[in-house]
Amino acid sequence: MGILRSGTRLRLVPLVPEIRLRQADEPIVLWETTEQAAGQAGQAVDQAAGHAALEPPFWAFAWAGGQALARYLLDHREAARGQTVIDVASGSGLVAIAAAMAGAADVTAYDVDPLAAAAIGVNAAANGVTVRAVCADVLDDDALPAPGTGLVLAADAFYQRELAGRVLGFLDRGRARGAAVLAGDLGRAYLPRDRLTPLASYDVPGLRALEDTDVKRTTIWTLAAPRPA
Repeated sequence: MGILRSGTRLRLVPLVPEIRLRQADEPIVLWETTEQAAGQAGQAVDQAAGHAALEPPFWAFAWAGGQALARYLLDHREAARGQTVIDVASGSGLVAIAAAMAGAADVTAYDVDPLAAAAIGVNAAANGVTVRAVCADVLDDDALPAPGTGLVLAADAFYQRELAGRVLGFLDRGRARGAAVLAGDLGRAYLPRDRLTPLASYDVPGLRALEDTDVKRTTIWTLAAPRPA
């Protein structure tokens, strides 16, 4: 919690100024600080053991997909209103917070990083909403999304091949159980475009510290049914 407070500051989200998040100014500095606090400074990836240094602090930034999806939820509140909502790979909790602000009945945000779970709680409180933050890897949990879930959300989750496949499997289960599915992504390498239908696009500003340009065109997608074999 100390790093969460000392390494970030509460700031408005550029595309979603209705929401404030604890955000870092620069990713590398915070990453190094987090590793040092965990006793893993300078630790290299050990491919043989399958062990890597600490994950980057994804929770400390408002990524393009999350900003766009949060904007969409606040502009189309009927998508979340009254629904039981799950947000996976939640990071800062931006999308989950937007769902709660849009009137969702219940919001659960999942992330594998304990610092993300802490950040989600702090950020939700800063915005006066309730979000259940769970530190767990649930992508392969066949019990989730549970029947009765109305909306499943994912943003910025298609940047690695294996992760993208697991996220798609989770979204597919949600769709098969009757949930609507929304994803926010700027078109990263492993985005399953053949399974997605675009709903809206936004120019997300203020991304110079994270991307190759300050503004990224980012799309909100919904999940289509699998194509017949």
